[in-house]
Amino acid sequence: MSAFSSRLRRARQVGIRGIAQRLAQRAYRVTDASYLLFNLDPADLLTDVPREFPLPETRPTRGQPLAVGWVMTPPSPGSGGHTTLFRIVQAVEAAGHRCVIYLYDKHGVDVDRLTGVIREHWPHVQAEVRDVRAGIEGMDAALATSWESAHLIAKYGSSPMRRLYFIQDYEPYFYAHGAEYEFAAMTYRLPFRRIALGEMLDAMIRQETGLASDVVPFGCDSAVYHPPTAGPTRSGIVFFSRPDFPRRGYQLASVALRLFHERHPEQEIHVYGAAPRGLRIPVTFHGQLTTAELNDLYGRTIAGLAMSFTNITLVAEEMLAAGNVPVVNDIELAHLVLSSPEVRWSPPTAAALAEQLSAAVTARDIAGTAQRAAASARGRSWDPTRAAVVRIIEEEAYGA
Repeated sequence: MSAFSSRLRRARQVGIRGIAQRLAQRAYRVTDASYLLFNLDPADLLTDVPREFPLPETRPTRGQPLAVGWVMTPPSPGSGGHTTLFRIVQAVEAAGHRCVIYLYDKHGVDVDRLTGVIREHWPHVQAEVRDVRAGIEGMDAALATSWESAHLIAKYGSSPMRRLYFIQDYEPYFYAHGAEYEFAAMTYRLPFRRIALGEMLDAMIRQETGLASDVVPFGCDSAVYHPPTAGPTRSGIVFFSRPDFPRRGYQLASVALRLFHERHPEQEIHVYGAAPRGLRIPVTFHGQLTTAELNDLYGRTIAGLAMSFTNITLVAEEMLAAGNVPVVNDIELAHLVLSSPEVRWSPPTAAALAEQLSAAVTARDIAGTAQRAAASARGRSWDPTRAAVVRIIEEEAYGA
């Protein structure tokens, strides 16, 4: 068979979509498009871990409003990480302090446009928005909110100030063990005051560095996520799809969903978030949902697949609050945060995840389980988290 005939046969086998994917993959490699995924200019990377940074000679008088800077990547609507951050920014502002949001994109920041995004989607946040590359000046304290932003505070925050680090995930695990992993890991050794969201994350940092952090509790907005007052009998399952984020375990989850569908073709599979890829089973895709729409979806389904490998996912507790049973990939430290007996923990294999989903939809007392799940999250809120972070910032700035 000639080379041309062989290529023609393969083209017929993969179809138009397969050809387009292969052409895109080749262009991706030739143009080094992967560079776009690394959102730090090499000139902004730390080359070592400094022992200290300049601190103010005196502390502000307790009760005097503080100027607090928050360094972060540009927010996009629906971002859970940014929503958590803005809850806390709002609390700091409510405590009487002035906040400034410092944004970074190595390709440049459109401050006016991004200010509009924040005002539209997080309207309670009043903070001024700036480009971090213009420098972090006039702040009593600045908080890193990701490993990239920790590098940026070291680069652009050279004036005396207090430096803190609000950590939501063990971010080295976002990557294979290579350069990006080490760039992230080194930030935990910076002389910043670390604030870990939940006991699991604190334990992960301790295991890897031997360093302690201030721990603030995970929250859940049970005023938004709650079981329906009345409605149809629960059926089906739900899955939060994030194919581009390896920490969300998409490939593992997709195989588990296929196995589940083979066992239970009668159970509808609801998918929200990013468009699923390569599932090859019938699903109902909802796209991006508001919190009210998401609560409604959780409230009429039996179980959900809540995957995360870098901290417990907020999705699991939100499912519980709505009476949905989360199936969660089992990590020993995760039990420190998610203690509800209604959680179905599973070894991280497709067969085990599918088995737990199957057990959830075939349980004898689905309605009773939903009630117990919701009761285990009742009364939960983000208020303790907000109060704890405000206290830590004030303590760091004013002094104990």
